[in-house]
Amino acid sequence: PLNFAKPQAPATATVLGRTKLIADDAPGDIEHVIMKLPEGFHYVEGQSLSVIPPGTDAKSGRNHKPRLYSIASTRYGDTLDGTTISLCVRRAEFIDPVTGEKDPEKQGVCSNFLCNVNPGDTVSVAGPVGKTMLLPEDPTKDVIMVATGTGIAPFRGFMHRLFMENTLARHMFGGSAWLVLGVPVSGGLLYKEEFDCMLRNASPNQLRIDYAISREMTNTIDGGKLYVQHVIAQNGKELFNRLDNGAHIYFCGLKGMLPGILESLEGVAKEQGVDWTAKLSELKKNNQWHVEVY
Repeated sequence: PLNFAKPQAPATATVLGRTKLIADDAPGDIEHVIMKLPEGFHYVEGQSLSVIPPGTDAKSGRNHKPRLYSIASTRYGDTLDGTTISLCVRRAEFIDPVTGEKDPEKQGVCSNFLCNVNPGDTVSVAGPVGKTMLLPEDPTKDVIMVATGTGIAPFRGFMHRLFMENTLARHMFGGSAWLVLGVPVSGGLLYKEEFDCMLRNASPNQLRIDYAISREMTNTIDGGKLYVQHVIAQNGKELFNRLDNGAHIYFCGLKGMLPGILESLEGVAKEQGVDWTAKLSELKKNNQWHVEVY
């Protein structure tokens, strides 16, 4: 499904609930927001939703521009009835490096709006959009997911679909899923209880989760902080074996995650005697390579 509503003529969603996702000692604020959608508004895992914050831009006087958020639920929503959608939102705040104070002039308009909503509030939404982050059509293929922070959103949708919901998609999934999630501190591990539950319930070898908690773990490569690219480098051989067998690999999170990851993959390729440039273009051609960074 694409563009049930356009940003010029948005639909109205109603907030059902909002929950803080991270511990108080974790940096920042990340909220899980559940909204009821208007009838007929459907989406699938891996798509994104546009949110148009209320009010007008102080400088231009025009309506605020829509902001895109990766959808964090399956097509059935957290309510499992196909009428809701969930988002995972980080509050964008600017802290003045000199004073250490928050600068209200530089707050993210949309993220602060969403992180403050209450049940019953209405939200202008458009979409859904996106075709790059969809699950493989072939249910026997492995799914490798690499996320930093709120980049976990689409993968929460994937994992609920593959391991939690009682649907054909779950019963037909014959591949295995591997999640690598990077966060700064363990109190910032998003959806950990849900993922622990999936690990307990999944068939042996069907689900693997690696956490890269940068301020608490060290990598075996140079003894520095552990980031997602180090997990990739440390498991390079297995990763390439899976890709050779048709696995799909997905990346979601901040733009800054990609250079380190690409460097790691190039290093692994070199060790394996593989031409990385050729390998990458082959993965893209076969639709095994999926990237959504912001």
